[in-house]
Amino acid sequence: MSETNYDLVVIGGGPAGVSGANGAGFLGRRVALIEQTRVIGGAGINTGTIPSKTLRESAIALSGWRSRRLFGVDLSLRREATVSDFMHHEKQVTADERHRLEQRMQTNRVEKFHGTASFVDPHTLQVIAHDGAVTRLRGEKILIATGSSPMRPPEFVFEDDRVHDSNEILHLKVLPKKLVVVGGGVVGSEYACTFAALGAEVHLVDGRDVLLPFLDGEVSRALTRAMTANGVEFHWKERVTQCDSASPGDLLLTLSSGATLACDGVLVCAGRSSNTENLNLAAAGITPGKRGLVVVDEHYCSSVPHIYAAGDVVGPPALAATSMEQARVAICHAFGVSLKKEIASILPTGIYTIPEASMAGETEESLKEKKIDYLVGRARYADNPRGQIIGDETGFLKLIFRRDDLRLLGVHVVGEQATEVVHIGLMALLAGADAEIFNRACFNYPTLGDLYKYAAYDVMVQKFHGPASQPVGPSSIQ
Repeated sequence: MSETNYDLVVIGGGPAGVSGANGAGFLGRRVALIEQTRVIGGAGINTGTIPSKTLRESAIALSGWRSRRLFGVDLSLRREATVSDFMHHEKQVTADERHRLEQRMQTNRVEKFHGTASFVDPHTLQVIAHDGAVTRLRGEKILIATGSSPMRPPEFVFEDDRVHDSNEILHLKVLPKKLVVVGGGVVGSEYACTFAALGAEVHLVDGRDVLLPFLDGEVSRALTRAMTANGVEFHWKERVTQCDSASPGDLLLTLSSGATLACDGVLVCAGRSSNTENLNLAAAGITPGKRGLVVVDEHYCSSVPHIYAAGDVVGPPALAATSMEQARVAICHAFGVSLKKEIASILPTGIYTIPEASMAGETEESLKEKKIDYLVGRARYADNPRGQIIGDETGFLKLIFRRDDLRLLGVHVVGEQATEVVHIGLMALLAGADAEIFNRACFNYPTLGDLYKYAAYDVMVQKFHGPASQPVGPSSIQ
Protein backbone atom coordinates (compact mmCIF):
# COMPACT_ATOMS: atom_id res chain seq x y z
CA MET A 1 0.00 0.00 0.00
CA SER A 2 1.42 3.38 -1.01
CA GLU A 3 1.91 6.18 1.48
CA THR A 4 1.71 9.96 1.08
CA ASN A 5 4.28 12.00 2.97
CA TYR A 6 3.44 15.17 4.88
CA ASP A 7 5.32 17.59 7.11
CA LEU A 8 2.41 17.37 9.55
CA VAL A 9 -0.51 14.99 9.96
CA VAL A 10 -3.27 16.20 12.27
CA ILE A 11 -5.75 13.74 13.79
CA GLY A 12 -9.01 15.51 14.59
CA GLY A 13 -10.82 18.45 13.01
CA GLY A 14 -11.96 20.31 16.12
CA PRO A 15 -10.68 23.68 17.41
CA ALA A 16 -7.20 22.35 18.27
CA GLY A 17 -6.79 20.29 15.10
CA VAL A 18 -7.96 22.97 12.69
CA SER A 19 -5.87 25.61 14.45
CA GLY A 20 -2.77 23.42 14.32
CA ALA A 21 -3.31 22.48 10.68
CA ASN A 22 -3.86 26.09 9.63
CA GLY A 23 -0.81 27.20 11.60
CA ALA A 24 1.44 24.71 9.87
CA GLY A 25 -0.10 25.51 6.49
CA PHE A 26 0.51 29.21 7.10
CA LEU A 27 4.17 28.36 7.73
CA GLY A 28 4.33 26.72 4.30
CA ARG A 29 4.32 23.11 5.48
CA ARG A 30 2.46 20.33 3.70
CA VAL A 31 -0.40 19.35 6.00
CA ALA A 32 -3.00 16.58 6.13
CA LEU A 33 -5.95 16.67 8.51
CA ILE A 34 -7.97 13.54 9.35
CA GLU A 35 -11.50 13.95 10.69
CA GLN A 36 -13.57 10.92 11.67
CA THR A 37 -16.96 12.51 10.97
CA ARG A 38 -18.16 13.91 7.67
CA VAL A 39 -17.80 17.54 8.81
CA ILE A 40 -15.03 19.47 10.52
CA GLY A 41 -15.39 21.57 13.65
CA GLY A 42 -15.44 18.95 16.40
CA ALA A 43 -17.29 19.62 19.63
CA GLY A 44 -16.39 23.30 19.35
CA ILE A 45 -18.70 23.82 16.38
CA ASN A 46 -20.88 20.74 16.06
CA THR A 47 -21.86 19.52 19.51
CA GLY A 48 -20.56 21.86 22.19
CA THR A 49 -19.20 25.39 22.35
CA ILE A 50 -20.91 27.21 19.47
CA PRO A 51 -24.20 25.23 19.45
CA SER A 52 -24.79 25.44 23.19
CA LYS A 53 -24.05 29.17 23.34
CA THR A 54 -26.26 29.85 20.32
CA LEU A 55 -29.06 27.81 21.89
CA ARG A 56 -28.68 29.89 25.03
CA GLU A 57 -29.21 33.10 23.07
CA SER A 58 -32.15 31.57 21.21
CA ALA A 59 -33.70 30.47 24.49
CA ILE A 60 -33.35 33.98 25.93
CA ALA A 61 -34.79 35.58 22.80
CA LEU A 62 -37.67 33.18 22.15
CA SER A 63 -38.72 33.01 25.78
CA GLY A 64 -38.73 36.79 26.21
CA TRP A 65 -36.44 36.34 29.23
CA ARG A 66 -34.72 39.72 28.81
CA SER A 67 -37.95 41.59 28.11
CA ARG A 68 -39.57 40.11 31.21
CA ARG A 69 -36.69 41.37 33.33
CA LEU A 70 -36.34 44.73 31.60
CA PHE A 71 -39.97 45.73 31.10
CA GLY A 72 -41.86 43.38 33.39
CA VAL A 73 -43.86 42.00 30.46
CA ASP A 74 -43.52 39.07 28.09
CA LEU A 75 -42.56 40.45 24.69
CA SER A 76 -41.57 37.11 23.17
CA LEU A 77 -42.81 36.62 19.63
CA ARG A 78 -43.70 33.00 20.30
CA ARG A 79 -45.21 31.96 23.60
CA GLU A 80 -44.96 28.24 22.73
CA ALA A 81 -41.53 27.71 21.17
CA THR A 82 -40.97 24.37 19.48
CA VAL A 83 -37.68 22.55 19.30
CA SER A 84 -37.29 23.47 15.63
CA ASP A 85 -37.87 27.14 16.53
CA PHE A 86 -35.09 27.20 19.00
CA MET A 87 -32.70 25.06 16.93
CA HIS A 88 -32.97 27.09 13.71
CA HIS A 89 -30.49 29.83 14.63
CA GLU A 90 -28.04 27.29 16.04
CA LYS A 91 -27.98 25.39 12.76
CA GLN A 92 -27.33 28.57 10.75
CA VAL A 93 -24.53 29.79 13.03
CA THR A 94 -22.92 26.35 13.06
CA ALA A 95 -23.06 26.05 9.28
CA ASP A 96 -21.60 29.54 8.78
CA GLU A 97 -18.71 28.93 11.16
CA ARG A 98 -17.95 25.57 9.58
CA HIS A 99 -17.86 27.25 6.15
CA ARG A 100 -15.37 29.85 7.44
CA LEU A 101 -13.12 27.09 8.76
CA GLU A 102 -13.24 25.27 5.44
CA GLN A 103 -12.23 28.44 3.61
CA ARG A 104 -9.26 29.04 5.93
CA MET A 105 -8.07 25.48 5.43
CA GLN A 106 -8.29 25.88 1.66
CA THR A 107 -6.29 29.12 1.89
CA ASN A 108 -3.60 27.30 3.87
CA ARG A 109 -3.67 24.31 1.47
CA VAL A 110 -4.59 21.78 4.16
CA GLU A 111 -5.60 18.42 2.66
CA LYS A 112 -8.55 16.74 4.37
CA PHE A 113 -9.27 13.05 4.86
CA HIS A 114 -12.51 11.80 6.40
CA GLY A 115 -12.37 8.49 8.21
CA THR A 116 -11.10 6.66 11.27
CA ALA A 117 -7.38 7.03 11.96
CA SER A 118 -5.06 4.67 13.79
CA PHE A 119 -1.31 4.43 14.16
CA VAL A 120 0.60 1.83 12.18
CA ASP A 121 3.94 2.99 13.53
CA PRO A 122 5.17 6.23 15.17
CA HIS A 123 5.16 8.11 11.82
CA THR A 124 2.38 6.35 9.90
CA LEU A 125 -1.39 6.55 10.18
CA GLN A 126 -3.98 4.38 8.52
CA VAL A 127 -7.28 6.03 7.58
CA ILE A 128 -10.38 3.94 6.93
CA ALA A 129 -12.92 6.06 5.03
CA HIS A 130 -16.69 5.73 5.40
CA ASP A 131 -16.83 3.68 2.19
CA GLY A 132 -14.17 1.29 3.50
CA ALA A 133 -11.29 2.68 1.42
CA VAL A 134 -7.94 2.57 3.21
CA THR A 135 -5.29 5.30 2.96
CA ARG A 136 -1.91 5.57 4.67
CA LEU A 137 -0.37 8.91 5.59
CA ARG A 138 3.16 9.44 6.84
CA GLY A 139 3.98 12.52 8.87
CA GLU A 140 7.31 13.95 9.93
CA LYS A 141 5.33 15.49 12.80
CA ILE A 142 1.95 14.39 14.13
CA LEU A 143 -0.61 16.34 16.18
CA ILE A 144 -3.24 14.36 18.11
CA ALA A 145 -6.34 16.52 18.55
CA THR A 146 -9.14 13.98 18.75
CA GLY A 147 -11.06 15.76 21.50
CA SER A 148 -13.31 14.08 24.03
CA SER A 149 -16.76 12.56 24.42
CA PRO A 150 -19.33 12.67 27.24
CA MET A 151 -18.99 9.88 29.77
CA ARG A 152 -22.04 7.63 30.12
CA PRO A 153 -22.49 6.19 33.63
CA PRO A 154 -24.02 2.69 33.56
CA GLU A 155 -27.00 3.58 35.75
CA PHE A 156 -28.52 5.59 32.89
CA VAL A 157 -30.21 3.97 29.89
CA PHE A 158 -29.10 6.27 27.08
CA GLU A 159 -31.05 4.25 24.53
CA ASP A 160 -34.18 5.78 26.07
CA ASP A 161 -35.30 8.91 24.17
CA ARG A 162 -35.77 10.72 27.49
CA VAL A 163 -32.15 10.26 28.63
CA HIS A 164 -29.48 12.46 27.05
CA ASP A 165 -25.79 13.28 27.23
CA SER A 166 -24.51 16.76 26.33
CA ASN A 167 -24.18 15.79 22.65
CA GLU A 168 -27.65 14.26 22.31
CA ILE A 169 -29.44 17.13 24.02
CA LEU A 170 -28.94 19.17 20.84
CA HIS A 171 -31.17 16.74 18.92
CA LEU A 172 -34.25 16.95 21.12
CA LYS A 173 -37.53 16.49 19.31
CA VAL A 174 -39.71 17.69 22.20
CA LEU A 175 -38.81 20.15 24.92
CA PRO A 176 -39.06 18.50 28.35
CA LYS A 177 -41.51 19.96 30.84
CA LYS A 178 -39.39 18.77 33.76
CA LEU A 179 -35.68 18.27 33.21
CA VAL A 180 -33.22 16.82 35.71
CA VAL A 181 -29.60 17.80 35.02
CA VAL A 182 -27.15 15.38 36.63
CA GLY A 183 -23.83 17.12 37.31
CA GLY A 184 -23.35 20.78 38.22
CA GLY A 185 -20.19 21.45 36.25
CA VAL A 186 -19.93 24.13 33.57
CA VAL A 187 -21.88 22.18 30.92
CA GLY A 188 -24.62 21.09 33.32
CA SER A 189 -25.01 24.60 34.75
CA GLU A 190 -25.20 26.19 31.31
CA TYR A 191 -27.86 23.82 30.03
CA ALA A 192 -29.83 24.09 33.28
CA CYS A 193 -30.07 27.84 32.73
CA THR A 194 -31.02 27.49 29.07
CA PHE A 195 -33.91 25.14 29.74
CA ALA A 196 -35.08 27.14 32.74
CA ALA A 197 -35.23 30.21 30.46
CA LEU A 198 -37.45 28.21 28.10
CA GLY A 199 -39.89 27.56 30.92
CA ALA A 200 -38.97 23.99 31.85
CA GLU A 201 -38.94 22.97 35.49
CA VAL A 202 -35.24 22.30 36.04
CA HIS A 203 -33.61 20.32 38.84
CA LEU A 204 -29.81 20.17 39.12
CA VAL A 205 -28.31 17.24 41.05
CA ASP A 206 -24.69 17.51 42.18
CA GLY A 207 -22.52 15.57 44.62
CA ARG A 208 -20.88 18.73 45.97
CA ASP A 209 -22.35 21.43 48.18
CA VAL A 210 -21.16 24.43 46.17
CA LEU A 211 -21.59 25.46 42.54
CA LEU A 212 -18.45 25.46 40.36
CA PRO A 213 -15.95 25.48 43.24
CA PHE A 214 -13.10 26.75 41.05
CA LEU A 215 -14.85 30.13 40.96
CA ASP A 216 -14.27 32.82 43.52
CA GLY A 217 -16.59 31.99 46.41
CA GLU A 218 -18.51 35.26 46.19
CA VAL A 219 -19.10 34.72 42.47
CA SER A 220 -20.22 31.12 43.01
CA ARG A 221 -22.75 32.19 45.63
CA ALA A 222 -24.05 35.04 43.45
CA LEU A 223 -24.47 32.70 40.48
CA THR A 224 -26.27 30.15 42.65
CA ARG A 225 -28.71 32.83 43.85
CA ALA A 226 -29.32 34.04 40.30
CA MET A 227 -29.93 30.54 38.95
CA THR A 228 -32.29 29.79 41.83
CA ALA A 229 -34.20 33.01 41.14
CA ASN A 230 -34.47 31.95 37.51
CA GLY A 231 -36.11 28.66 38.45
CA VAL A 232 -33.28 26.13 38.85
CA GLU A 233 -33.73 23.92 41.93
CA PHE A 234 -30.50 22.52 43.36
CA HIS A 235 -30.11 19.13 45.03
CA TRP A 236 -26.73 19.29 46.80
CA LYS A 237 -24.65 16.36 48.05
CA GLU A 238 -26.73 13.98 46.00
CA ARG A 239 -26.02 11.51 43.23
CA VAL A 240 -28.37 9.43 41.11
CA THR A 241 -28.19 5.78 42.13
CA GLN A 242 -30.95 4.48 39.87
CA CYS A 243 -32.81 5.61 36.76
CA ASP A 244 -36.07 3.71 36.23
CA SER A 245 -37.11 4.02 32.60
CA ALA A 246 -39.53 1.08 32.49
CA SER A 247 -42.60 3.32 32.54
CA PRO A 248 -43.69 4.97 29.27
CA GLY A 249 -44.51 8.10 31.27
CA ASP A 250 -42.05 9.87 33.52
CA LEU A 251 -38.60 8.61 34.39
CA LEU A 252 -38.03 7.98 38.08
CA LEU A 253 -34.64 8.89 39.51
CA THR A 254 -33.55 7.61 42.91
CA LEU A 255 -31.01 9.78 44.73
CA SER A 256 -28.37 8.71 47.24
CA SER A 257 -30.42 10.18 50.09
CA GLY A 258 -33.35 7.94 49.14
CA ALA A 259 -35.34 10.83 47.67
CA THR A 260 -36.87 10.41 44.21
CA LEU A 261 -37.40 12.73 41.26
CA ALA A 262 -39.92 12.08 38.49
CA CYS A 263 -39.24 13.83 35.19
CA ASP A 264 -39.72 13.56 31.44
CA GLY A 265 -36.12 14.38 30.60
CA VAL A 266 -32.64 13.71 32.02
CA LEU A 267 -29.40 15.37 30.95
CA VAL A 268 -26.31 13.57 32.24
CA CYS A 269 -23.20 15.75 32.52
CA ALA A 270 -20.76 13.37 34.20
CA GLY A 271 -17.51 14.57 32.69
CA ARG A 272 -15.74 13.62 29.48
CA SER A 273 -13.11 11.09 28.37
CA SER A 274 -10.49 11.53 25.66
CA ASN A 275 -11.13 10.06 22.22
CA THR A 276 -8.01 7.91 22.00
CA GLU A 277 -9.47 4.43 22.29
CA ASN A 278 -9.27 3.62 18.58
CA LEU A 279 -5.96 5.34 17.81
CA ASN A 280 -3.77 2.32 18.61
CA LEU A 281 -1.43 4.57 20.59
CA ALA A 282 0.70 1.56 21.51
CA ALA A 283 1.92 1.39 17.91
CA ALA A 284 3.11 4.98 18.28
CA GLY A 285 4.88 4.21 21.55
CA ILE A 286 2.44 6.22 23.69
CA THR A 287 0.70 4.96 26.83
CA PRO A 288 -2.49 6.94 27.56
CA GLY A 289 -3.23 8.16 31.06
CA LYS A 290 -6.47 8.31 33.05
CA ARG A 291 -9.60 8.64 30.88
CA GLY A 292 -7.44 8.18 27.80
CA LEU A 293 -5.49 11.42 28.25
CA VAL A 294 -2.28 11.97 26.30
CA VAL A 295 0.40 13.25 28.67
CA VAL A 296 2.36 16.21 27.26
CA ASP A 297 5.03 18.70 28.35
CA GLU A 298 4.90 22.51 28.28
CA HIS A 299 5.30 22.45 24.48
CA TYR A 300 2.46 19.91 24.14
CA CYS A 301 4.91 17.26 23.07
CA SER A 302 4.13 13.68 24.09
CA SER A 303 6.60 11.05 25.29
CA VAL A 304 7.43 10.51 21.59
CA PRO A 305 9.40 13.60 20.46
CA HIS A 306 7.69 14.15 17.08
CA ILE A 307 4.13 13.49 18.30
CA TYR A 308 2.21 16.37 19.86
CA ALA A 309 -1.26 16.61 21.38
CA ALA A 310 -3.58 19.52 22.16
CA GLY A 311 -7.13 20.23 23.26
CA ASP A 312 -9.48 18.05 25.30
CA VAL A 313 -7.29 15.02 24.60
CA VAL A 314 -4.65 16.39 27.03
CA GLY A 315 -7.14 17.27 29.78
CA PRO A 316 -8.11 20.52 31.57
CA PRO A 317 -8.88 23.29 30.95
CA ALA A 318 -10.43 21.66 27.84
CA LEU A 319 -11.84 24.90 26.44
CA ALA A 320 -12.05 25.77 22.75
CA ALA A 321 -9.98 28.93 23.23
CA THR A 322 -7.20 27.21 25.18
CA SER A 323 -7.23 24.25 22.79
CA MET A 324 -6.47 26.52 19.84
CA GLU A 325 -3.67 28.23 21.73
CA GLN A 326 -2.16 24.89 22.74
CA ALA A 327 -2.10 23.75 19.12
CA ARG A 328 -0.37 26.95 18.02
CA VAL A 329 2.32 26.47 20.67
CA ALA A 330 2.76 22.83 19.60
CA ILE A 331 3.12 23.66 15.91
CA CYS A 332 5.61 26.46 16.50
CA HIS A 333 7.73 24.17 18.67
CA ALA A 334 7.46 21.28 16.21
CA PHE A 335 8.82 23.37 13.35
CA GLY A 336 11.27 25.51 15.30
CA VAL A 337 9.34 28.76 14.88
CA SER A 338 9.38 31.43 17.59
CA LEU A 339 6.02 33.05 16.78
CA LYS A 340 4.41 31.47 19.84
CA LYS A 341 6.70 29.89 22.39
CA GLU A 342 4.23 29.31 25.21
CA ILE A 343 0.61 29.59 26.17
CA ALA A 344 -0.39 32.64 28.19
CA SER A 345 0.33 32.43 31.91
CA ILE A 346 -3.20 33.65 32.72
CA LEU A 347 -6.19 32.16 30.92
CA PRO A 348 -9.80 33.39 31.09
CA THR A 349 -12.72 31.18 31.99
CA GLY A 350 -16.12 31.98 30.50
CA ILE A 351 -19.32 30.35 31.76
CA TYR A 352 -22.43 30.90 29.65
CA THR A 353 -24.98 30.49 32.36
CA ILE A 354 -27.82 33.00 32.83
CA PRO A 355 -26.36 35.32 33.95
CA GLU A 356 -22.89 34.82 32.49
CA ALA A 357 -19.87 34.49 34.77
CA SER A 358 -16.22 34.92 33.86
CA MET A 359 -12.87 35.13 35.59
CA ALA A 360 -9.13 35.44 35.14
CA GLY A 361 -6.35 35.23 37.69
CA GLU A 362 -6.56 34.69 41.43
CA THR A 363 -9.59 34.19 43.66
CA GLU A 364 -9.89 35.30 47.27
CA GLU A 365 -9.59 31.67 48.29
CA SER A 366 -6.38 31.09 46.32
CA LEU A 367 -4.79 34.24 47.75
CA LYS A 368 -5.69 33.24 51.30
CA GLU A 369 -4.11 29.86 50.69
CA LYS A 370 -0.95 31.57 49.41
CA LYS A 371 -1.05 34.02 52.35
CA ILE A 372 -1.01 37.05 50.05
CA ASP A 373 -2.59 40.20 51.52
CA TYR A 374 -5.12 41.78 49.17
CA LEU A 375 -7.86 44.35 48.73
CA VAL A 376 -11.09 43.95 46.76
CA GLY A 377 -12.71 46.63 44.62
CA ARG A 378 -16.28 46.15 43.43
CA ALA A 379 -18.62 47.91 41.04
CA ARG A 380 -22.26 46.95 40.54
CA TYR A 381 -24.14 46.87 37.26
CA ALA A 382 -27.05 48.53 39.10
CA ASP A 383 -24.88 51.60 39.72
CA ASN A 384 -23.73 51.76 36.09
CA PRO A 385 -25.96 53.49 33.51
CA ARG A 386 -25.34 50.78 30.89
CA GLY A 387 -26.22 48.18 33.48
CA GLN A 388 -29.46 50.05 34.16
CA ILE A 389 -30.22 50.33 30.43
CA ILE A 390 -29.94 46.57 29.93
CA GLY A 391 -31.85 45.88 33.15
CA ASP A 392 -29.15 43.93 35.01
CA GLU A 393 -29.77 44.60 38.70
CA THR A 394 -27.56 41.88 40.18
CA GLY A 395 -24.37 41.81 38.08
CA PHE A 396 -21.05 43.04 39.42
CA LEU A 397 -17.36 43.36 38.65
CA LYS A 398 -14.90 42.29 41.32
CA LEU A 399 -11.22 43.21 41.11
CA ILE A 400 -8.65 41.77 43.52
CA PHE A 401 -5.45 43.78 44.08
CA ARG A 402 -2.30 43.09 46.07
CA ARG A 403 -2.54 45.33 49.12
CA ASP A 404 0.98 46.79 49.19
CA ASP A 405 1.16 48.10 45.59
CA LEU A 406 -2.40 47.63 44.23
CA ARG A 407 -1.20 45.32 41.47
CA LEU A 408 -4.15 43.55 39.87
CA LEU A 409 -4.29 39.85 40.76
CA GLY A 410 -7.77 38.68 39.81
CA VAL A 411 -10.80 39.71 37.75
CA HIS A 412 -14.31 38.32 38.32
CA VAL A 413 -17.56 39.27 36.59
CA VAL A 414 -21.15 38.10 36.94
CA GLY A 415 -23.81 39.55 34.67
CA GLU A 416 -24.70 40.39 31.09
CA GLN A 417 -21.69 40.20 28.75
CA ALA A 418 -19.42 39.01 31.57
CA THR A 419 -17.39 36.89 29.13
CA GLU A 420 -16.65 40.07 27.12
CA VAL A 421 -16.14 42.44 30.07
CA VAL A 422 -13.51 40.17 31.61
CA HIS A 423 -11.09 40.75 28.72
CA ILE A 424 -10.26 44.30 29.84
CA GLY A 425 -9.05 42.91 33.14
CA LEU A 426 -7.30 40.01 31.43
CA MET A 427 -5.12 42.39 29.41
CA ALA A 428 -4.30 44.36 32.55
CA LEU A 429 -3.32 41.13 34.32
CA LEU A 430 -1.05 40.07 31.46
CA ALA A 431 0.57 43.52 31.50
CA GLY A 432 1.20 43.36 35.25
CA ALA A 433 -0.80 46.57 35.70
CA ASP A 434 -2.06 48.12 38.92
CA ALA A 435 -5.16 50.16 39.82
CA GLU A 436 -3.65 53.26 38.26
CA ILE A 437 -4.23 51.95 34.72
CA PHE A 438 -7.99 52.06 35.30
CA ASN A 439 -7.70 55.47 36.96
CA ARG A 440 -5.91 56.80 33.85
CA ALA A 441 -8.18 55.13 31.31
CA CYS A 442 -11.13 56.94 29.78
CA PHE A 443 -13.94 54.50 28.99
CA ASN A 444 -16.83 55.17 26.63
CA TYR A 445 -20.01 56.30 28.41
CA PRO A 446 -22.33 54.57 29.04
CA THR A 447 -20.55 51.19 28.94
CA LEU A 448 -19.99 48.21 31.18
CA GLY A 449 -16.26 48.80 30.68
CA ASP A 450 -16.61 51.84 32.94
CA LEU A 451 -17.14 49.40 35.81
CA TYR A 452 -13.37 48.99 35.91
CA LYS A 453 -12.81 52.64 36.80
CA TYR A 454 -15.22 52.54 39.70
CA ALA A 455 -13.98 49.21 41.01
CA ALA A 456 -10.48 50.74 40.96
CA TYR A 457 -11.77 53.86 42.75
CA ASP A 458 -13.34 51.59 45.35
CA VAL A 459 -10.04 49.91 46.16
CA MET A 460 -8.07 53.18 46.06
CA VAL A 461 -10.44 54.66 48.64
CA GLN A 462 -9.83 51.62 50.85
CA LYS A 463 -6.06 51.83 50.38
CA PHE A 464 -5.74 55.50 51.27
CA HIS A 465 -8.82 56.25 53.40
CA GLY A 466 -9.85 52.94 54.94
CA PRO A 467 -12.70 50.57 54.00
CA ALA A 468 -15.59 52.19 52.16
CA SER A 469 -19.09 51.55 53.47
CA GLN A 470 -20.24 50.55 49.97
CA PRO A 471 -18.73 50.14 46.50
CA VAL A 472 -17.88 53.43 44.82
CA GLY A 473 -20.33 54.30 42.05
CA PRO A 474 -20.70 57.06 39.45
CA SER A 475 -22.65 59.17 41.95
CA SER A 476 -19.71 59.05 44.38
CA ILE A 477 -16.93 60.20 42.06
CA GLN A 478 -17.62 62.17 38.88
